[in-house]
Amino acid sequence: MLHSTRVTIPTLVRIKPGALARLGIYLGRGQHQAVALFQSAGLLPEISGAVHDSFRSANISAVRSVDVSQNDFEFAVAQFRDLPASARAIVGLGGGKALDVAKYVAFLARLPYFAVPTSLSNDGFSSPQSSLTMDGKRKSLPAAMPQGVVVDTSTCARAPRNLTLSGVGDLAAKFTAIRDWKLAFHHAGERVDDFAALLAESSAQAFLGRPLLDEQGIHHLATSLLVSGIAMEVCGSSRPASGSEHLISHALDETSARPRLHGLQVGVAAYLVSLLQQNQSEAIGNMLEQTGFWNEIAADPFSTAEWLEAVRRAPSLKENFFTVLSTRDTITEVEAALRTDVYLKRCFVE
Repeated sequence: MLHSTRVTIPTLVRIKPGALARLGIYLGRGQHQAVALFQSAGLLPEISGAVHDSFRSANISAVRSVDVSQNDFEFAVAQFRDLPASARAIVGLGGGKALDVAKYVAFLARLPYFAVPTSLSNDGFSSPQSSLTMDGKRKSLPAAMPQGVVVDTSTCARAPRNLTLSGVGDLAAKFTAIRDWKLAFHHAGERVDDFAALLAESSAQAFLGRPLLDEQGIHHLATSLLVSGIAMEVCGSSRPASGSEHLISHALDETSARPRLHGLQVGVAAYLVSLLQQNQSEAIGNMLEQTGFWNEIAADPFSTAEWLEAVRRAPSLKENFFTVLSTRDTITEVEAALRTDVYLKRCFVE
């Protein structure tokens, strides 16, 4: 049976070297001559300078420019309240906090949003949600899908390596998230959007086939994360991109003495969950090995006790969200894997 659902996807997508210098041109083509710019605090001067130079050359006016160092809900709402009436588009430039705030402001203001990530740490730059902090806890709130996504691959290639590896870890989650979604169908009758699942898994497979972080690999990673975000918009939920591995990461955020980058936690959890699912573990482990992901984690290992507690808590974090963790008590399996698996045993300490 056919059904019609309105889906918003980016109509402008530029993933190439030098894209930052052309941002003003892209905005001008859409007649967005007055924009509000939300950029990460501490952004490298050459990145910020390239954007402002592109604005000047295309006669784009930044009617408001905000350095973002926090992603509190109250801060985002205040930015919406103070938004100049002349603003015709919102631009988010930099890392996750700036993009999440910009995206939410655009959602409240009902203005076109342009995402300009300067690193590829997760798929949030193209997702229909903003991760904001409320009462000290991270919440995912409905937000604006970007009308445009501009990724300067040269800039992203120069980002701190742990941020790029975080993006690799977030991409690994697509395999386990989709398997969890299908488990939810078989065990709980949850409907699976096959097209959204195909989008997310195909995008991840493209990077899995060539898991290198050279110039071509950065392009593939950016494209895969972009398509993952679109898959969430297609089905109206986070299911294509987020499953039990994300629940474990969220539990770590709440309980760990020192939570790590989202994608680093998610990548390790995705591999661990793949063992529980008996789902492409060898391929996922190899992808993480070839990119240097495992070396990054082993250099600063996780706590075994914290992870076991996170796995215990994870199934209760999201009501009516069936995953492999719902099928059985997995603690004994997880503990054995953390201590004996060829990859995981390097990444955990007592």
